[in-house]
Amino acid sequence: MVTKTPDIIPFVSPIKAEVLTQAELETLKAKTLLLLNDVGVHFPSSKALDIFAEHGAQVDRESEIVRLQPELVEKAMASAPRSFILGGRKERFDLFLDGKRSYLCTDGTGVHVIDLETRAKRESCKDDVAMMARVCDALPLVSFFWPMVSSKEYGRTAPLHNCHAGLINTLKHVRGGTTVHPRLAPYIVEMASVVAGNTENRIKRPPICANICTISPLSHDKHGIEAALVYAEAGIPISFMAMPTMGSTAPATPLAALIMGDAEVISAMVLIQLAFPGAPVFHAVFTSLMDPRSGGYISEVPTPSYIMAKQLAHAWNLPCLGGARVSGDAPELGWQSGYEVGLGAGMIAMAGGDICGLMGLVGSATTLYPEEVILDHDSIFHVYEMINNKRFDEIDLALDLIRDVGPRSHFLAQKHTRTHIRNFRLPTLLRNRGEEGQQRDPREIALEKFKHIEATHHPQPLPDDVIAELDHILEAAEIEAEAIFGE
Repeated sequence: MVTKTPDIIPFVSPIKAEVLTQAELETLKAKTLLLLNDVGVHFPSSKALDIFAEHGAQVDRESEIVRLQPELVEKAMASAPRSFILGGRKERFDLFLDGKRSYLCTDGTGVHVIDLETRAKRESCKDDVAMMARVCDALPLVSFFWPMVSSKEYGRTAPLHNCHAGLINTLKHVRGGTTVHPRLAPYIVEMASVVAGNTENRIKRPPICANICTISPLSHDKHGIEAALVYAEAGIPISFMAMPTMGSTAPATPLAALIMGDAEVISAMVLIQLAFPGAPVFHAVFTSLMDPRSGGYISEVPTPSYIMAKQLAHAWNLPCLGGARVSGDAPELGWQSGYEVGLGAGMIAMAGGDICGLMGLVGSATTLYPEEVILDHDSIFHVYEMINNKRFDEIDLALDLIRDVGPRSHFLAQKHTRTHIRNFRLPTLLRNRGEEGQQRDPREIALEKFKHIEATHHPQPLPDDVIAELDHILEAAEIEAEAIFGE
């Protein structure tokens, strides 16, 4: 039985936190241009080096370092669009990145799952990707599905299977492309074309986007950058994501780490714009911290770092993935994860990122507790209601009501009460009592809710011929991967 996917709810906030002034943003951009011109970025790809050389960049083929003159950067970046569409399977799920609203997304891509039934920790698999896509399809604040875990049983072709599982199990936009061998990237493009219906629709309303991570400090991955060129030629939007870690792969100050990450992201975007002017790209820098006591990874850095990254993206006139996140460093659900989720939910109201939120994982985005996405969604809904619950149109009616009831009476029998008491969304995870009147654990309720959605929500399926074609594409990709890697 097919169930209806609810309309997505974008996050529109009257609050906008600005940490940096316009003058400070211009200073940061100037420092990025200085790094690109004087230090350069490592591009271990002859294709990339050829493109840069053809456009007058300073290319050292022995070191594979590319230095970009400011005028070349500015000319290339002028062709990058500020606004474009991330398509859903239906138009009502399209996301228009124009800076006027934030679309919330899941976090990705973890490698461990707390099993829904046994509660044992295990490696993730494709069924987990599909399960999370279907459940997130039912959550209205989730606008954008980033596969939350990986199809690890498929090894090098896992990204293709992640894309496949997402496209089949949600009507929402799917982060379907990532770093793969460039000979495998066309299969991801082909899947997007099949779901979109044709090449024209794929370009106009791409059902997937791609994410390519940089390598800090100031480097790129050969397969990542060459896969990005394949995606860009096909019109698949690409976010380039820098993740500099202060103290190890980045300087131990937020602004310096941000500038370095920005240089990595902008250098990749310049390549794409030189090769395919007007190709849709969006900006992402997530600074983290090396734990000085253990050398471990701390993803939760002070709030201004996220907002500064968003401001810098917008200063380049680009859409932003970031500004706020909900997932954190807690190894499991508990006090720490609740604190991180609450802080992240509040940040969404201030951040103003085009795509933000990154909900549903713990352990620095490595581990999935299935019920965590329900807890995160509920916390964010509280913040959403707090900033969107204005009912000034009813103030005169309420004054008349108060006048009629008068002093020392009550409102229990009033029609107004019977009508409007239903307008309040009573939290399903809080203040929920069991049969004996005792407060129930919200985690227990969230797990029940997750299991109910997982069992009953069945999004409209793709046509049988489309599913068959997607399966055929995967089979061909597996044969190609065997030829590439000899496995």
